[in-house]
Amino acid sequence: MKIALCVKQVPDTSDIKWTENNTMQREGVESIINPYDLYATEIALQLKKLCNAEITVFTMGPLQASEMLKEVIAVGADNGVLISDRKFAGADTFATGKTLSAAIKKVLPDFDYIICGQFAIDGDTAQTGPCIAGLLNIPQVTYVKEVVKCEGSEITLSRILEDGVEKVKVNSPALLCVLKSEFEPTRALINGIIKAQDSNIKTLTLDDLDLSAEDVGIKGSPTYVSKAFRPEIKHNCEKHMCLENCSGAEIIHSKIKEIGVLNDE
Repeated sequence: MKIALCVKQVPDTSDIKWTENNTMQREGVESIINPYDLYATEIALQLKKLCNAEITVFTMGPLQASEMLKEVIAVGADNGVLISDRKFAGADTFATGKTLSAAIKKVLPDFDYIICGQFAIDGDTAQTGPCIAGLLNIPQVTYVKEVVKCEGSEITLSRILEDGVEKVKVNSPALLCVLKSEFEPTRALINGIIKAQDSNIKTLTLDDLDLSAEDVGIKGSPTYVSKAFRPEIKHNCEKHMCLENCSGAEIIHSKIKEIGVLNDE
């Protein structure tokens, strides 16, 4: 079994900086592995143990992201692929999904499963994984919690729903999006750290992919951020006691009208 594990660097700071195009500045910013991707890594490691899977971990980002790939290799992944080119900068979820899917087809065309975190904490859109599945025309299972069973190319998963837990079976090829779970992420041991430091991270640029400059980065992104700002936090409030005869509703009505949300016309 061959697994493509997609992980992402996210800023390890609340002091996010923006470029002139209102995209997030990543170069030179301290970063961590997206927390949801740590649990995606755990699902990949479960499949490695249950199904003798080989894990190739992919990330798109600046050159510094190669260190993150080595962190994932240190806990049990087998290979790392860095997708890095200045032309990829400013990509939205669609352009990111297109770039990642092209890289997976290039490096691991015979993959069985692609595994992603359900969300990235810097965007929280949950769109990149489903976008990859759509572009590769494969089924997807979202909100995955854990692997229950592995039988050949078929795996049984539990996934979280609003009203409970569901067990599903899926055959390869397919994409899985993983939620946080109760178990602690695997910690790297000394042998894993040594392996990671000696590993050869494969780097792909735009020239290595079957894409044009118009397909990637800002040019390939249909989403445009017109403005990025921090909302002003206010703690002002009014307290009204012993309201009767619908006077509370009248006060709420007048306050909503004051801020321009309600228009009686």
